[in-house]
Amino acid sequence: MAGMTLEQLKIFLAVAQQLHFTRAAEELYITQPAVSAAIHNLEQEYGVKLFHRIGRHIEIAEAGKLLQVEAQKILDQVSLTERGLRELNNLQRGELKLGSSLTIGNYWLPSKISEFKSRYPGIQIDCSLANTEEICVGTATGQFDLGLVEGDVKPALQNTLEYEIVGSDRLQIVVGQKHPWFEWGEIDLTQLTKTLWVMREPGSGTQQRFEEALQNWGINLSELDVILVFNSGEMTKAAIEDGVGAIGISELMVKKEIQLGTLRVIRVIDNRESNGAMPTAGHAYAEIVRPFFKLKHRQRFQTALSKVFEQMLISSMLDGSHQHGSKSVI
Repeated sequence: MAGMTLEQLKIFLAVAQQLHFTRAAEELYITQPAVSAAIHNLEQEYGVKLFHRIGRHIEIAEAGKLLQVEAQKILDQVSLTERGLRELNNLQRGELKLGSSLTIGNYWLPSKISEFKSRYPGIQIDCSLANTEEICVGTATGQFDLGLVEGDVKPALQNTLEYEIVGSDRLQIVVGQKHPWFEWGEIDLTQLTKTLWVMREPGSGTQQRFEEALQNWGINLSELDVILVFNSGEMTKAAIEDGVGAIGISELMVKKEIQLGTLRVIRVIDNRESNGAMPTAGHAYAEIVRPFFKLKHRQRFQTALSKVFEQMLISSMLDGSHQHGSKSVI
């Protein structure tokens, strides 16, 4: 038996995707007879039908569906192996694929990437941004070498993904100049239900952490008057600058606006034992501190590049670690 070749698998996958011999040939820059011959040889070799010919159309057969799944795994592994071999040159060239949630990708990660590029200028870094849920799925399916998120990994993916803390930030309650809290500067927990709110979308790490903090404070999300939901922190920030709503947002995202005075951080006094009294001296301030997680697949081949970048993140966290004092931390 001659056995199947990688070239045959590539041709088969193109036909399975296009369901058309000519379009597959065009995609691969080969002739249509070459495509037909490759499929015919596979079918003859293993005595199966990969495609049903119905008039001028084709449909993938059961044997084809099986081969499609396994062929993709094989070619993915070959691609990773090729990348690993190319990296046996003291990391002078290669590609690192990162997936990052929005806050981390826009405000925390760029300096880490810049540091890595300064050490390894020949390395290409491809970084995709999405919400936490999408990055978790992308890392689990092999789309990314490493994922970076600020939200939780869903239970269904915890056996697939290995995750580790590599940093942290704080979520802060923030309002614009038109909000009555702007003049106060601080409130107690009971007042959180007495204003309008602008929120992030479900699946956002920011939203996950904010809802967890509310639960820890004894407040149900349904008790808040949510008037707008956006899929980016920048949009929530813009919505309250000229409005009367409040947001829970990363401190990384509002540094400039706080300095300019267009937004103000509102400190929340944990007075759960004071029966809803107005803020007074002596109470602890409640903080929402959230970790940043590094994700990687538990079983997929890990390239040398991803290992080095991973170690850099861990070292950076250890160098910059700090204590949050005696405040009430959620």
